[in-house]
Amino acid sequence: MSKSKEQKLLSQFPPVSTAAWEEVIVADLKGADYEKKLVWRTDEGFNVRPYYRAEDLSGIRYLASQPGQFPFVRGTRRRNSWMVHQTIDVVSVKEANSTALKALAAGTESLGFCMKFVGFSAADLDTLLKGIDIGATELVFCGQGVKTVAEMMIAKARAEKIAPEKARWAFTIDPIINNLSLKGAFSCGPDGNKCIEEIKSLIDKAGEYEKIRFVGVNGHKFGNSGSTLVQELAFTLAVGHEYLARLVEAGVPAGRAAHTIRFSMGVGANYFMEIAKLRAARLLWANIVEQYHPETACAEKIDIHAVTSRWNITAYDPYVNMLRGTTEAMSAALAGIHSLEVTPYDAAYSAPTEFSARIARNVQLLLKNESHFDRVVDPAGGSYYIENLTSSIARNAWELFNQVEAKGGYIEAFKAGFIQDQVETSAANKDKNIATRRLALLGTNQYPNFSEVAPKEIDACSLGLREGASCGCGCDRDKPAFRVLKPYRGAQAFEELRLAVDRSGKNPAAFMLTCGSLAMARARSQFSSNFFACAGIRIIDNNFFDSVEAGVKAALKSKAQIVVLCAADDDYAALAPEAFKLLGGKATFVVAGAPASQPELEAQGIKNFISVRSNVLQTLNQYVKELGI
Repeated sequence: MSKSKEQKLLSQFPPVSTAAWEEVIVADLKGADYEKKLVWRTDEGFNVRPYYRAEDLSGIRYLASQPGQFPFVRGTRRRNSWMVHQTIDVVSVKEANSTALKALAAGTESLGFCMKFVGFSAADLDTLLKGIDIGATELVFCGQGVKTVAEMMIAKARAEKIAPEKARWAFTIDPIINNLSLKGAFSCGPDGNKCIEEIKSLIDKAGEYEKIRFVGVNGHKFGNSGSTLVQELAFTLAVGHEYLARLVEAGVPAGRAAHTIRFSMGVGANYFMEIAKLRAARLLWANIVEQYHPETACAEKIDIHAVTSRWNITAYDPYVNMLRGTTEAMSAALAGIHSLEVTPYDAAYSAPTEFSARIARNVQLLLKNESHFDRVVDPAGGSYYIENLTSSIARNAWELFNQVEAKGGYIEAFKAGFIQDQVETSAANKDKNIATRRLALLGTNQYPNFSEVAPKEIDACSLGLREGASCGCGCDRDKPAFRVLKPYRGAQAFEELRLAVDRSGKNPAAFMLTCGSLAMARARSQFSSNFFACAGIRIIDNNFFDSVEAGVKAALKSKAQIVVLCAADDDYAALAPEAFKLLGGKATFVVAGAPASQPELEAQGIKNFISVRSNVLQTLNQYVKELGI
């Protein structure tokens, strides 16, 4: 297009000022409160406006930077090629080796080995890595005896004369989160100093193998414990800074200390916010490391391994987890990360099967090879919306990070209970939102699969119980010396309720008594069916009854334990008392809605009402208890 034609085209669309936009919006609202209707109040501590314009980018200082340039908001490299990661539990070294070789052949680029037994030997290591080119494959080790494995790998590198630049390995040693935060105490002394000495010793032994990372900050544990995005980011960086500061104090050069840290961060369902969180992580870590004046600028680049959330995966209707994992993987890929692992869809109740591991891996292969997400660096760059989200998350996370530092750093803040208070408050808020369905988990608290019954392999222990719950199976559970972080899944409370119904042998049913206004009767019936099915209660739905008498007769014939009257609010004053009387206490009677006549109905003995304002979990627990389950 020529310049003259371009100018003619643009002249047809004169610029519209923000004031003009706001004037139209206010008119369309017809007196409704702008802030309440259109401004999103996030759990992260800041508001999100309904739209953004170029003027909203003013004051964001990093916008002129390019990918690969400080402060690395747009990426630590000038390309967006992340590594497909898969973690394999090592119970049998031969089986783990076989699984690893198949994974590599199927597209995995980064292998994780999680040791599940003690006494791992050099011979075991040779068997585990047989047929794997350790100079061309990224390897990540975690689990029991990981420090010993690190020493073995260093010795193996020298014995096999692996070039230093090819030893791209990581050992996720994280006593601050894995021990202090999750178990209540360090495994290497009360203050963790011995842990730092052991990490320094490994760095010294590695010598010229400077690409090996020995610290793995498991920041995803915060998100899986119910934290907000801001809390996850702030506390993850605080843990990383604790390691950095202590290693520097121990005599490790700042650049080497920063380069030994690998961050593992979770990716949840909040699509654009997660993109912004990962971009903000690069910004903040670069500024933290810069203060230590590292020997090389590349030390300021954060190494992020992303893993899709376990907090929002569900045991019931588990195939929905494939969709969750896909959108979460998209957020990570667009934000830019070093490596990514998609949590297998069945992780809520079992070890991954060959099928679930393949599906998880293929999500990333599709994003790369068919959707070409790896072809563009930071596609979110310059977006008015995402740049403002990035700035807001960074600002709020930095403020929280500084609060932690003011308390003496992460360890002291944790001992004082500050970290736990923050995360538990967020988790409680999320739990409340799930219970009231302000936060939807499809297949669990919204739109459940009516016919689904938990398979035999699912029991209370496999679902993962919360503190204070007892599964009755006699399994061993750690009892921490003091308050710790408690990773869990948001669906657990609903799942425990539904599992109790599934295993009760009672097969309770809810009968939909639809009458009055046809349109409202059907709408209320759909709402009520979804409501009760969340507890695994069998639904007996009906199109319509011409009279209450006919509906009650059918309900009694069905022998349903719960009868739900579904009609319009205006109909309830007359229909509800009639249905209640005809039912004669032979089933629990429920009115679907919160009609204006509710006080009058309650005066006549009708006590049960369900509506969009109900605490679904609390209400269902009450009904299930009344059923003797």
